[in-house]
Amino acid sequence: MGTVSRVNGPLVEVEDLIGAAMFELVLLGPHRLPGEIVTLRDGHATVQAYEYTGGLAPGDPADRGGSPVSALLGPHLLGGVYDGLLRPLTDAGPWLNPAAPTPASAARPWRFTPLVEQGRTAAPGTAIGRVEDASSPAYLVLSPGGEVSAIRQAGHYPHDAVIAVVGGTEVRLTRRQPVRLALPYLSRLEGTVPLTTGQRVIDLLLPVCLGGTAAVPGGFGTGKTVLLQQIAKWCDADVVIYIGCGERGNEMADVVAELAELSDPRTGGRLSDRTVVIANTSNMPMMAREASIYTGVTVAEHFRDMGYAAVVIADSTSRWAEARREFASRSGILPAEEGYPADLASALAAFYERAGRVITLGGATGSVTIVGAVSPPGGDLTEPVTAQTERFVRTLWALDRDLAYARHYPAISWRDSFSRDADALTHGAPENAARRARVGGLLAEADRLTALAELVGAGALPARERIGLLAGRLLREGFLRQSSLSTLDAYCPPERTALIADALLTILARCQDLIEHGVPVASVEDRDFSPILRAKESPQEEILARRDTVLDDLETLR
Repeated sequence: MGTVSRVNGPLVEVEDLIGAAMFELVLLGPHRLPGEIVTLRDGHATVQAYEYTGGLAPGDPADRGGSPVSALLGPHLLGGVYDGLLRPLTDAGPWLNPAAPTPASAARPWRFTPLVEQGRTAAPGTAIGRVEDASSPAYLVLSPGGEVSAIRQAGHYPHDAVIAVVGGTEVRLTRRQPVRLALPYLSRLEGTVPLTTGQRVIDLLLPVCLGGTAAVPGGFGTGKTVLLQQIAKWCDADVVIYIGCGERGNEMADVVAELAELSDPRTGGRLSDRTVVIANTSNMPMMAREASIYTGVTVAEHFRDMGYAAVVIADSTSRWAEARREFASRSGILPAEEGYPADLASALAAFYERAGRVITLGGATGSVTIVGAVSPPGGDLTEPVTAQTERFVRTLWALDRDLAYARHYPAISWRDSFSRDADALTHGAPENAARRARVGGLLAEADRLTALAELVGAGALPARERIGLLAGRLLREGFLRQSSLSTLDAYCPPERTALIADALLTILARCQDLIEHGVPVASVEDRDFSPILRAKESPQEEILARRDTVLDDLETLR
């Protein structure tokens, strides 16, 4: 036991902490506030506290926790709402007790069904049992490796009961895992499987792979949170971990409420049943915000090891970086650009490095995909967090303020965004690669012509280039723009995305053909394209009919 000697916000100096180790958990004061050792010298430790330190005073006791900061992993996770240290908020009461050893949601008995017999040998990472009454997907109990010398029969057991002994190691339904230590795996796979998000501009032009990384930079009001919420609702991952890192409480309340109302197309139950929400909002302790990112990735790796595809949505990593900057300034660490600590780049790299599609220790295929929002002050995409994040992610969905203010959702700029995995994801699907190249080329040409038209006027452009402007308008309004409130347009499956894109490309090809055959360009521009523009909010079987209506109308110009 040591003694608190100084309190400076979340920074606590502790003396006489003999035998302690770096990153060890320390319990501070009579309320046993959790903290983590960040510097250590001759028994004098600097501790970053994960709770509000009001009332903590010099002379208060400080106890060693004996382990790094850890999260309680178990069948209770799915469907729950937790703080940055994975302590439940749904049954916490008016004040979250930082010393509570076990959440009530985990303490109830769970129905365990064994999958192996006593005397068998279970390789590391293989499933030795399943928890039947946990939320979908099925929660698997994994083996540490060795001979199964004892295993319980099917029945209800408390979370801390020993349900098996494997290789001399006791296995329980729940276990604690250090959040800053990545879970091991056998090998990493290439990113060749796309993550379907249901957002057309992403799935066609800027795809992200399972196990990939993506960043969403954008200024205030550009729609980052709405986009991330849509991805959380509609992506085809098995498990979604949504981290509200320093966000407003009303936004997190909206996320929780909407996830509880939506039905899961896979199971027919609630979408929230396969979602873990980590809510460390702006009014919660600053350093717990910094830990929430690692907590969320640890939960994702836990489900990855069961063979599931997990998606981590972090909103936003800028608040995480600001927490690191505040702690660095209090602890006297030499600041770098804009006051951020010099290790910002390495910390971002280590965070995104925990993503990947892997072969687990048990031989299954699982993945962790990380999507992180970046909130640059004033929309400045050259500030350190945004600039460093761009170095380490494979996909960038940059949000455009002009598109957002024009009520274009999602406001993803197809000029400033990129996907380094797009070619690999379209390999073996030449029709999709050609579709993506054609749409991308038309949009790039339309952007070039728009700048030219602003100088000389659209009427001064040649007919072919005026058709290029028309192509850009039709693709923006009829394909790229979606409605997050429409029951038909909020989610667009890949086959529907391809159908809408092909319909628009067919119409544009007919327009170009008419121009080449001498039809006045003004006649083409004046046609009614509204049927195809409304196709995105029509049932799939009507899309081709709407395309044919426009084509028949164009044919009258010959």
